[in-house]
Amino acid sequence: MDYRKSAAPVTTVTRNLDMLTRDTGNIYETVIIVARRANQISVEMKQDLNKKLEEFASFTDNLEEVFENREQIEISKFYERLPKPTLIALQELEDAKIFYRSPESSTTRGKA
Repeated sequence: MDYRKSAAPVTTVTRNLDMLTRDTGNIYETVIIVARRANQISVEMKQDLNKKLEEFASFTDNLEEVFENREQIEISKFYERLPKPTLIALQELEDAKIFYRSPESSTTRGKA
């Protein structure tokens, strides 16, 4: 997923609880759904960042050879400016882009 194109806000936004619970009917179930999706997003973002930073990895242990790499700093700053995984997950929930299943009733909700 391309997180740069996410419509999620970068800062905290007040949310309407009625809108968040319209599909589940339960705020706790909604929080669990969003938290699990946020964890998935976080793992994906971390793997992507690590893959990009591997290019700059230095395998020498000499302290004299440590230096700043501008490209590495810019990549890190880019990921710091992205919306947090929780905000992206909440935006996906509002846009009905999260697929989830309720184990009690065996019903499937959200977009596939």
